[in-house]
Amino acid sequence: MLIDTHCHLNFPDAFPDPAAEIEAARVAGVEALVVVGIDLESSEAALRLADSFEEVHAVVGMHPNTAGEAPEGWLSQIEALARRPKAVAIGEIGLDFHWKDTPPDMQMQALLAQLDLAARLDKPIVFHCREAYDELLTVLEARGSGRYLFHCFSGDLDHARRALALGGILGVDGPITYPKSEALRELVRAVPLDRLVLETDSPFMPPVPYRSKTNHPAYLSLICDGLAQALVTTPEEVESATTRTAKAFFGI
Repeated sequence: MLIDTHCHLNFPDAFPDPAAEIEAARVAGVEALVVVGIDLESSEAALRLADSFEEVHAVVGMHPNTAGEAPEGWLSQIEALARRPKAVAIGEIGLDFHWKDTPPDMQMQALLAQLDLAARLDKPIVFHCREAYDELLTVLEARGSGRYLFHCFSGDLDHARRALALGGILGVDGPITYPKSEALRELVRAVPLDRLVLETDSPFMPPVPYRSKTNHPAYLSLICDGLAQALVTTPEEVESATTRTAKAFFGI
């Protein structure tokens, strides 16, 4: 069975009927879904889904692109959410220097505060990083290794090696199926299979043949197949290894 380690069924505009999405995923062989927050509202929504569906688990946190609009006292509210039983990690947190929604110094403040929170609560961390891998990895290297998942990994091979040296695992998404993603396929071939997990990031980045359409957790098997082709192994081997890693990382 497969585990979608990163999806946004908590986005109501994209998924007005999450129950139908969860059932479609189950039929497609997805055993568990990790629904990820990007701010207080979406983190609360992730937990509502997790409390309503046994196969759903929640990740709560403040995304770097929403940190600039976070209300006063947001960190204590995230902490309260993170202490609930179905909250399995802090995330998605990190740095994003592609978009200009939040100044870098505010992003860094939110990142450091949530790293400290995860340490206090002994929670794993799901990272969002875009065009900021050197900066993020430098912060983490100063703090030491941890339970880190680099969601939708898009760094280079050196970044991947630094992430792995910290104890991190890497999330693989729809781009593994894109014809022009040969650099990504070469990168994952240099990473041990037991340090990779599968994710859809629904509703974003759908795999081939659904590009330009809404992504769904039910498409996770296509990403599994794409990773298997890149690694020249079987989908069954990828499914088994990535599921073991995801269960161990999230404690599910």
